[in-house]
Amino acid sequence: MKKFTTATTDIKKRRILRVVPVLAAAGILSVVLTGCGSSDEEVQRYSWPLATASPEDTVTQIFAEKFAEEVSDLSDGKMKIQVYANSTLGGDRDLLETCSDGDIPFVVQNTAPQVSFMSDLAVFDLPCVFDSLDDCRKKIDDPEFYSLISDVYTNGGYHLLGMADQGFRVMSTNKAVNSFADFKGQKIRTMENSYHLAFWKALGANPTPMSFSEVYIGLQQHTIDAQENPYEVIVSNNLYEQQDYVVETNHLPHLISLIVNDEFFKDLPEDEQEIMTEAAQLATEYAREQSDARIADKIATIEESGTQIITLSDETRKEIREAAKGVYESIREVIDPAIYNSYMDGIEE
Repeated sequence: MKKFTTATTDIKKRRILRVVPVLAAAGILSVVLTGCGSSDEEVQRYSWPLATASPEDTVTQIFAEKFAEEVSDLSDGKMKIQVYANSTLGGDRDLLETCSDGDIPFVVQNTAPQVSFMSDLAVFDLPCVFDSLDDCRKKIDDPEFYSLISDVYTNGGYHLLGMADQGFRVMSTNKAVNSFADFKGQKIRTMENSYHLAFWKALGANPTPMSFSEVYIGLQQHTIDAQENPYEVIVSNNLYEQQDYVVETNHLPHLISLIVNDEFFKDLPEDEQEIMTEAAQLATEYAREQSDARIADKIATIEESGTQIITLSDETRKEIREAAKGVYESIREVIDPAIYNSYMDGIEE
């Protein structure tokens, strides 16, 4: 590992001094920068914060913790990252802003809230593109596409280190869906995202934005008929208890990005950048493996409860994609054509 230069030490001093007030305000500051001289054997004596807005028992947290662990291992303990989960340092929007400012170097979160900051990420709102997670992951890892998406993050002030997932988003409902016509009239809770709303309207459903904290009660009191989320969210929040069916619409991948402030990353010595890049690759592979295992476990939990899981036919999925053409066009109009074409390359439109 290369020695820290005086300039690098000064940069890191400034960074940690910007981070200290944020952590102190949250009441969780535990490690402070000490011994910041220009010694030849300068060692990182503080932990860089990595923040998520997700609870501890999630793939998001697994991804973050594995990255921190690998960074420590690959640097022989000389590089330290402390993970703060469950919105301890702020919600998704807050974290994006503080990461952009450099106050919190690392953030792990779903791509959905990032669209308002980087509009080209709406490419991930294109519905029903992939028939399997393997196909989706191959596209994410495709060098051409990954490079284009990395540029989007760089232009936004971030550096993309890796992208894992929580599987596909699926629909849970009290009304069986065995054909395209069965979506009609279903009052489904969605995120407040114009593309998501347009998608469900195209299927004939009645999409209703609602705070996630209100979803369980909404299902219980039949204010809504259905909702959509990854399997992990459906089980961890016991939503399946209020639903008779889970329909594998697999309409969107629930992607999770690991990002770092771009200026912070570029200020690091080359060997430290390489360590972080390798650590992110290892963490991405691990998070995907854990996601697959957890999805299988959640499916088993749902089936044991008596809630029925419905797999849609190829014909129904084709009808869904046909109905969603308007959503494709609206997204295509607002994102970089190169990104759209690369994402859809090999996909029948």
